[in-house]
Amino acid sequence: MRWDVGQLEALSAVAATGSFEAAAARLHVTPSGVSQRLRALEAATGRVLLVRSRPARPTPSGEAVLRLARQVEAAAAQTAAELGAGDGGLPEVAVAVGADALTTWVLPALAPLAAEVRLDLRREDESRTTALLRSGEVMAAVTSDTARVPGCSTTRLGRMRYRPVASPAVARRWFPDGLSAAALTAAPVVVYDRGDRLQHDFAARRARRPVDPPSHHVPGSTAFLAAVRAGMGWGMLPDLQSAPGLADGSLVALAPGDAPRDRSDVVLHWQQWSLRSAALDAVADAVRTAARAVLR
Repeated sequence: MRWDVGQLEALSAVAATGSFEAAAARLHVTPSGVSQRLRALEAATGRVLLVRSRPARPTPSGEAVLRLARQVEAAAAQTAAELGAGDGGLPEVAVAVGADALTTWVLPALAPLAAEVRLDLRREDESRTTALLRSGEVMAAVTSDTARVPGCSTTRLGRMRYRPVASPAVARRWFPDGLSAAALTAAPVVVYDRGDRLQHDFAARRARRPVDPPSHHVPGSTAFLAAVRAGMGWGMLPDLQSAPGLADGSLVALAPGDAPRDRSDVVLHWQQWSLRSAALDAVADAVRTAARAVLR
């Protein structure tokens, strides 16, 4: 089928702003003009593409067309830049990445690109970042999901290694005899959010049965580290983040060995649109280079 750029632009604007009125202001047209373009696009595809809610959101079919719309926008911006016909602004690249990877190595890797690329970093758990890629909200993702998103390429980055750590006081009080099943059941644990299973899965492997310890939910990578250091409970921290605390004594390794039972590895992949874009290529190169340097 033939795609109308104006109709795709309308879908992208409504999905980005959440309403027809805001999309109209962005596109410098009337709300009825936006509505007409979307009705025409839905008629051409034979699918309902938007749920007319507040905020408006794409349907599963709408997500597929939205992904195309944003790829067209990115390709148009790239061509305009090559022709010197852009608006003088920086090209934008939206990337979904987990909090720990963002804090420890992705942000330092991307910071040098700030003068060349406008970065839109979306923080999401690594197991859920591909949902943003699939919906067209981002152009690339650092993900633990091995399933390739249609229209994307994927590259294995390496493993982030996590170990159970605690403050010295928590280690003395709750784990005087090590990581026993009884201690893992009773000791308070710090969990990122209700979708974070890293601590509970590790504890179940060590205890050889499911455990349900008292849990504190602390979202935010830096806040999570601060909570563990403050003695709220034990938690799984990446080696990249726990090393300073282990060195200065503010953190204690609860499983000092290096056997598989003493740690958890999260394998990360880079997925991105299969699209020629100098800005996206620069971001991908920076992420892959940093991953080779810091991940296992």
